Amino acid sequence: MKFSMLSATALVSLALASSGSAEPLVVNSYGGPYEKIIRERIIEPFEVKFGIDVLYDAVGSASQDYAKIKATGGRPGFDVVVMTASQSLDGCKEGLLEKFTPETVPNLASLSPAIAAVAGPCGAVHEVQYLSLLYRKDKLPKAPDSWSALLDESLKGKIILPTFQNIMAAYLMEILSVANGGDLLDNVEPGFAAMAKLAKQSIGFEQSSSVMETYIKDGQVWAMPFWNGRAQLLADSGLPVDYVLPKEGSIPLVATLNIPKDAENRQAALKFVNFFLEKTSQEAWVTGYKVGSARTDIDVPADIRAKQITTEADLKALLLPDLGAVATRLSAWGKRWERDVVAAAE
Repeated sequence: MKFSMLSATALVSLALASSGSAEPLVVNSYGGPYEKIIRERIIEPFEVKFGIDVLYDAVGSASQDYAKIKATGGRPGFDVVVMTASQSLDGCKEGLLEKFTPETVPNLASLSPAIAAVAGPCGAVHEVQYLSLLYRKDKLPKAPDSWSALLDESLKGKIILPTFQNIMAAYLMEILSVANGGDLLDNVEPGFAAMAKLAKQSIGFEQSSSVMETYIKDGQVWAMPFWNGRAQLLADSGLPVDYVLPKEGSIPLVATLNIPKDAENRQAALKFVNFFLEKTSQEAWVTGYKVGSARTDIDVPADIRAKQITTEADLKALLLPDLGAVATRLSAWGKRWERDVVAAAE
């Protein structure tokens, strides 16, 4: 979660004024455990290799960061930002983000073409998560292997669902649509029907992922959909939880590195993006943050590979909706969610 502060740009200016040094590269991303890992695994090695100071700016969510880029016409005060494929596509369409090429970012050539295409030319895919089924090991006698496990009678009143303001809701509906004979975009009737059944199982809906996880932490909830990166953090914390990629498949959360079109330190930003995509950097990131990669040539331990997206087969097994097409349907889907899914829970 990114914390709030008065002005990251003001802090940059203050740091420069006091030190008299050349401008640092300003990287905007997340705080908490994420910040510790990215500093150790990526930022510090980058600084050593290139002699470029990095100022880490943990302010705002991906959507808030994109809103700032938009409001400032591409000069938000940071040079590199971590967002998702959705913001990458929007920013490219609106001409607010740098377009990457193999000449400016050579390591793009090492990414899976299918996953890289999801983010478009303005997003460098540095991480791949997926919507997993998170569950309490101390409550479920057997690990679930299917999304249908959420409909088990033993889980009635023991699951929680995201509100439609959280993209997990739309993704879960699409996954269940495909699992029940529909598709990702045009025939989603089966998905909404399945979600209505799940709603009757749930204790309610929450928008924030951080709030959702409190339910499974305190044992009110025994199973729920959750991004696998955050699920892994919960498991690593010692909580009796684990997560699976159900046999019906999943939709990925594609994280991207982006450069605002008028970034002040463009050349340093391009070096940082390319460095993050290097084989050794991706290996360090995958093993440190325990997420997947769009590079299939990385070498990681077997226990990491077993849980993360790291191979061509893993990538091909993912469901990849057209995010641009999804965006045009979200408004109508949201209204239907309230009418058919939320109403079913009442």
